Parts: sequence; structure tokens; C-alpha cells
Amino acid sequence: MTTASPAVPAIEPAAKSRRRRWWPTPKLIITVGVACVIGYLALVPLYYLLWGTFFDAEGFTLGGFARAYGDDRIGPLVVNSLWFAVGAALLSLAVGTALAYLNVRTDVPFKGLFFAASIIPLIIPGILYTISWIFLASPDIGLLNAALEPIFGRGVLDVFTVWGMIWVEGLHLSPIVFLLMVAAFRSMDPSLEESALMCGASRWQVFRKITVPLTRPAIVAAVLIMTVRSLESFEVPALLGLQNGIYVFTSRIYFVLRSYPPDLAAAGSLALGLLVLAMIGVAISNIVGRSGKNFQTVTGKGFRPRPMELGKWRPVMGAAIVVYFCLTVVAPLLVLLYTSLLKFYQPPSLAAIKTMSLDNYRELLELSQAMTALKNSLFLGLASATLVMAGMAVAAWIVVRSRIPGRQLVDQFAFVPLVIPGLVLGLALSFVYLRSPIPIYGTIFILLIAYCTRYMPYGMRYAITSMHQISAELEESAQVSGASWWQTFRRVLLPLLSPGLLAGWIYILVVSFRELSSSILLYSPGNEVLSILIFEQYENGKFTVLSALGVVMVLTLVVLVAIAYKLGAKVGLKQD
Repeated sequence: MTTASPAVPAIEPAAKSRRRRWWPTPKLIITVGVACVIGYLALVPLYYLLWGTFFDAEGFTLGGFARAYGDDRIGPLVVNSLWFAVGAALLSLAVGTALAYLNVRTDVPFKGLFFAASIIPLIIPGILYTISWIFLASPDIGLLNAALEPIFGRGVLDVFTVWGMIWVEGLHLSPIVFLLMVAAFRSMDPSLEESALMCGASRWQVFRKITVPLTRPAIVAAVLIMTVRSLESFEVPALLGLQNGIYVFTSRIYFVLRSYPPDLAAAGSLALGLLVLAMIGVAISNIVGRSGKNFQTVTGKGFRPRPMELGKWRPVMGAAIVVYFCLTVVAPLLVLLYTSLLKFYQPPSLAAIKTMSLDNYRELLELSQAMTALKNSLFLGLASATLVMAGMAVAAWIVVRSRIPGRQLVDQFAFVPLVIPGLVLGLALSFVYLRSPIPIYGTIFILLIAYCTRYMPYGMRYAITSMHQISAELEESAQVSGASWWQTFRRVLLPLLSPGLLAGWIYILVVSFRELSSSILLYSPGNEVLSILIFEQYENGKFTVLSALGVVMVLTLVVLVAIAYKLGAKVGLKQD
């Protein structure tokens, strides 16, 4: 007995050590929690969408597909969708590429307008941009038609056609193409073009035979990305196409869900068709991106781009830049401001100017829905940006720094919502939370979940890019000095990641503030956001109040972006 008793205390510490080793640490809790949230946000809505589409109370069924694709209108719907998407993509490519080439490769004047013309349209919400073009090019009330009527007759411009839809969507997307192509032109060695010019080739031959082939990956990627963006577009088809019965996938899904009784299975079938088209476009874009090595011209040899002199074409190109700036920035904003000061919408005249007042803005102050929508938009924008970037900072550490098996799945799951159109995501979340015992459906929190899910891929890209730029030696030094994982992450990594995280935070704040396509299927009375309220005012025909609300929305976004930019400059957020 005396020899056996000392063995007992020796065994107990070993057991306690094993239990302590398996006790969850803050690192394990945080990383596993973030990974599970990403998987839930990415996969659960898709699962419920597929289940609600293929299964009903009696089991497996294809009735939803039969009702959706057996309709006589499905042929024109598919044609309209592809025509609209491809047309808008090609128009945005032509405009954006031409502007990028002029900005980077020539001595075109008014280069200061390029930045404003590329950034301001991105801040203007899509619904406001579309409504402004209704004020400009409607055959009944359009200001441009009123100006052209003495020359060409009544209603020469009609924005409520497929061509009008292509024009509005293409102009709104052209700044994105401009930003993409500016990067491509800046990375291309201009000595090849200069050599061709010295050999006697004209500028047009150089552009067609040398510049375009060298930037082919960027051009193809831009076309595919803009095509997918146009397929996902809801504002333009809903506001312009439905006036003349022109349906695309997004507007048809909205119409099916707004009819009584709503056919969820048919809507899900249409959503899956749109999802497949979007996935095909993204997959082709990725394949083209991987072939970019065949077109590399930047090597170890240094080069210095030299602007090409336009000569006699310089004033012409300068005038074209001014016209583009007026069409994309000045005209939409001015027509909103003008309409917001009227008692009722009317073409500009001396009588109309005499009736201008601030009554619509006073009405907004008295409209309880307006303040509620503003508060909801601010809450959702700030909360979704903060939650996404906080979660993606941890997710980026998992993907880049950790050695956890299957860590690349976290990155792939975070990418999944990128191929889900906003309207499809809203439908998928309605499938989830209509069947969930958690009382989220009909509250503002389902909108927060939708925003976090939709913009998770963008936050992940910002966070991973920043994480790759930070050496692991800094973390190792902190851990050698006795810091825990959480202390290292909070006091070493986060301050170093802050410029990239803040850039992602600003972007998500802006796009969340103007979001409509996901919100339109998930909001409930009392939980409206500004974009929903603008849509409702348009449906009710209150154009003047709508315009005043739009002006307030644009000014709010400008103030938010300016404040965030100033704060970002203090922590290293720079703009080239």
C-alpha cells in the first residue's frame, strides 16, 4: 500500500494535461466559428433553393421547371436576357476601352475629368441612374425628346425598349470597364506600338493589330464580367423593360413572386437558369485569366510609357470626353436636382423655373418612412461592412497563414456568392427563413444576412491581398516574445492589415447602401431601405419626391465616402 499510493498523484496531472490539451482555445473557437459561418452563408441558401425547386409536399418534382420553361414567353425571355446582357457589355467595353486608351496612351485634354467620370457613376445607385434616364429619354416626359422634337418630331428617343435598356446599363457599367482597362494599358510595353508607327503603320492599324491583341485577356474578361453583371441587373429591366412587357430573367422572377399566389418552385427554376448562365460566364472569365501569361509584355527590361500625340484630333477627342462626362455624370444628376425642385414634373421653361421650391425636401422631413429608410440603410451599410471585413480578416489568416487541412475550402466557399445574382440570393434566403423556426424573416436582420453573404467574396479578396503582403516573421517574433495567437492577431496583424481592410470596408459600405436586387424580395413594411423607398415612390408616380430622396441619397453617399477616405488616409489608404 505504501508503494502504490505515490502513483496516484502522478497519473492525475497527466490526465489533466490531456484534458487541457483538448480544451478549446480562443484561436480554435474563432477560426472554426468563422469557417462555419462562411460555409453556412455560402451553402445553406443554395441547398434550400435547390430543395424548394425540386421538392414539394409530395416529393421530387419537376413541375416548377415545366411551369417556368413551358410558358410560351420563355423564348423571348431568354433572347431578351442575352441580347440585353451582351449588348450592354459590348457598349460598356467600347466606351470604357476607348476612354482608358485615350487617358493612358494619348495627350488628350481634360484628363482631370476621367477620375470624376469613373468614380461618380459608381456612387450613383443603379435605380437613380435608371430613373434619371427616364426623365431624359422617355418618349412622353423626356427632356432630350422635348429638345429634339422641333427637329426630329415627337418621341425620337425611347428608353423603354431593349435598345434603351442596353444604353442605360452600358453607360452605367462603362466606368468599371474603364478602371479595368486602365490597368491593362498601363502594364503594356508601348515600345511595340512605337516600333509599328516607325515602320509606317497608321494609328488605327497599330490599335487594331497590336494594342487590341496584346490586351485581349483583359478585353475578354471585361466582356464576360459585364455580361454577368448585366444578367444580374434588376433595376434597368424592372423600370424600363416592364413598361413595354419586355422580360428578362430577373424581372420575370420578380413578377412571378409578386403574383398571387406566388409560385416559388417556378421562380426557383428561373433562378437556377440565371445562376447557370452566371456561373458559365465566371468560369470562362477565370479560364481566360489563366491564359494571360501568353500576352505578357512587362519583363525585367524597364519601360516608360510616352503619350501619343493626337495632333488635329486632340480637340475632337477633348470634346468627346466632355460629352461623355455630361452624359454619365452631369445630365443624370442635374435632372434629379431639377425634378426635386418642382411641384410636378414638367420640361424646363420659364414657368417651371418660377414654381421651383424646396417643398419636396420639406415633405421628406415629414415622411416618417424616409427617416426610417435612411436609418436602416446606414445601419445595414455600416454593420455589413464591419461584420464582413472582421470575419474575412480571420478567414484570410486561415487561408494564408494556417496549416489547417482543407483551408482552401474556406476561400472557395467565400467565393460562391460571387456567382449568385442578387435576386437569386434574395429568393434563396426566403426559402431558408420561411422554413426556419428562427423568427428572422420579415426583420431587418434577414437583410443584414443577405448583404453579408453577397459581399463576402469582395471582403475576402481585399483581406487575402493584404495578408499576402505581410511577412510571417512579424507574427513569429511576437509569439517568441510570449504573445498568444489572439494578442498577435489583434496587436500585430490587424494594424498592418488596416489599409486593405478599410478599403474593403469603404467599398462594401457604398454597395450595401445602394443595394436593391436582394432587398426587393426580403424587406417588409417598416424595414425599407432607401433604394426600396425610391422604387415604391416610382411605382406610385411621385417623381418629384423620389428625386429629392435621390439627391439626399447621393449626397449621403458622397459624405460617407469622403469621411471614410479621410480616415483611410490616416492609416495608409492611398489612391493612385
